[in-house]
Amino acid sequence: MNVELPLVVVLGLLVWGAIKFLGVRVWLVVVIALFGFYLADTFLAPAIDNGTRNGVETVNGNHD
Repeated sequence: MNVELPLVVVLGLLVWGAIKFLGVRVWLVVVIALFGFYLADTFLAPAIDNGTRNGVETVNGNHD
């Protein structure tokens, strides 16, 4: 049985859990999200994208 969830839903659940159970402040989550958007507009974006895709393929076991 395969369950497909958008990445946004998974990240949202992780953030909710961090705020609820770990005591992470909401402002810190906002700062981290804004920093992520800032990084997406820099020269590091292709490297981050490539690393993320390779990590997902490794976890999913899609080795060519």
